[in-house]
Amino acid sequence: MTLQARWSQRLGDLKAQGLQRQLAGLQPLGPTRARIGNQQVHVFSSNDYLGLASHPELLSAWGEGGGAGSSRLIAGTRPAHLQLEAALCEKFGRPALVFNSGYQANLAVLTTLLDETVTVASDRLNHASIIDGLRLSPATVEIVGHGRVSDSVDLHVVEGLYSMDGDVLDLSIYSSGLLIVDEAHSVGCIGPNGRGVAALQNVEPEVLVGTFGKAYGAAGAFVICSQEAKELLVSVGRSFVYTTALADSACRAALVGLRMANADRRERLAENTHRFRSGLDRLGLATMGDAHIVPVVLGEATMSVANSLLNAGFFVPGIRFPTVEKGSERLRFSLSTEHSFEDIDAVLEALARCCCS
Repeated sequence: MTLQARWSQRLGDLKAQGLQRQLAGLQPLGPTRARIGNQQVHVFSSNDYLGLASHPELLSAWGEGGGAGSSRLIAGTRPAHLQLEAALCEKFGRPALVFNSGYQANLAVLTTLLDETVTVASDRLNHASIIDGLRLSPATVEIVGHGRVSDSVDLHVVEGLYSMDGDVLDLSIYSSGLLIVDEAHSVGCIGPNGRGVAALQNVEPEVLVGTFGKAYGAAGAFVICSQEAKELLVSVGRSFVYTTALADSACRAALVGLRMANADRRERLAENTHRFRSGLDRLGLATMGDAHIVPVVLGEATMSVANSLLNAGFFVPGIRFPTVEKGSERLRFSLSTEHSFEDIDAVLEALARCCCS
């Protein structure tokens, strides 16, 4: 069988299992509204938690200018990179290094800072970027149950806020060893000055990974760590060394996002989250966690409910295997500061018609 024939067979298998993914063409009309085809919809699936991605002040910060041309080691570090890293250092109290994405940041951290002498425990619900980084790492890896501690390892890798279950771990239980925390979904939204779950719980991980493309409304990612770890990442972190640097325009937008992610926005997000979760409770729809990521596990009914919501004007794509385990298919609602109470009540009414009638 030719390689092309095997591609066709694999695609056919995905179609037969109902697992082929489709890209939905979406034209944004605002922070929580969009057009899909000829239909206007309310968006309840974006990670633009603080509604900053389309804010005029942040949009103007993108300005003009192209890419960085090459890696920072080849084409040089721009003033925008240094300004952004200085702002992060001031916010988090430790050195920072900017990356193009959270995926690349996790790859660099886990393949560079862990060597063959280290045994690391990875939470079984960790993001794919953590899984892939550990697969490429020379460290010995132990997969542990969600929120579990292993006494036989040197280091644990966890997420601050889990992107599919919407739950927050008690990070203090990992006090016996080193800790790496991916705070992609929590920075900007949770903790003192929006510094994430670790800061909220007064825990200082060895390494913290965050992103600009969610709460901060821009693009790119960052690593907070010691000066020695930063210098190692700059020297031998393959996904830093061998990629074109983050564009100046993205750095400028991230700087604005950092400044605009304030306490007022976090409070509005918390109010919207509480209203939505309270509504789910009244409908008898069980969910997990208490944060702005709200999963509603519906199993086999997930895709039909997602389609019904779309027909009613609400965009909430269903999450299926392999992103989540079989049998735990779900709708993943993401709350934003820019959802009105009317928007939230309307999607709850639509859910009631789909699930509770």
